[in-house]
Amino acid sequence: MKIAVSIARIIFVVCLPVLLLTAVIAGEVNSSWLYTHGFEKYDVRQSLGDNGLNLTDADMAGIARGFIHYFNSSEEYISLTVQQNGKSVMLFSNEETIHFKDVKKLFRFDYNVLLGTFCYCLLFTLAGIFWEKGKNRNNLAGDTIKGSVLSLGLMLLLGIGALVDFDSLFYQFHLLVFTNSFWSAEGNMLLLFPDGFWYDAAVYIVIAIVLLALILGGISWAYLHYHRKRE
Repeated sequence: MKIAVSIARIIFVVCLPVLLLTAVIAGEVNSSWLYTHGFEKYDVRQSLGDNGLNLTDADMAGIARGFIHYFNSSEEYISLTVQQNGKSVMLFSNEETIHFKDVKKLFRFDYNVLLGTFCYCLLFTLAGIFWEKGKNRNNLAGDTIKGSVLSLGLMLLLGIGALVDFDSLFYQFHLLVFTNSFWSAEGNMLLLFPDGFWYDAAVYIVIAIVLLALILGGISWAYLHYHRKRE
């Protein structure tokens, strides 16, 4: 029994940073602000205009909503159009739509991992709070602190890597997870999402996870401190 409990605790500590990471990624995928802020910051409208597409801010907001809809829909390929001179124009080439299909698979994988880790962490937390009349609450708090520290350590490594050479990390990531080279297809895709957009997204991930880890770890530390003071 003790071995099973120890294994369950280790799994919880490992699952916690995975839960935070997948939750933050899912949040970014569904954040219209992230898209529109990136479009504005990197003057995407101007870049698209130089490429022959003259769009308004409303058009850019519609594109952001279109991506969020696609990533949460059952559609296999993305199909976004914009109005140009009274005609509907497809925003992406075939190669680009294939790449977005691959990206969607990654996001769906993220959702599944998020669901799995959330369920495990929730059940573990409930067991820690209520099992054996709460005798394991101190262990739960300690394990939460360990998971939070692990999250902070991983974000420190990611942050250092991004600061040292984000472009190389991003390039190696694409080689690792994609089986084709359509991620480098020239067209509106690269204009909509320049490298700076992804750098900012990575920075937001690090910041969000650090804050969440500090909150969870801080609450757990405060509980242990209060409990030991009472004893």
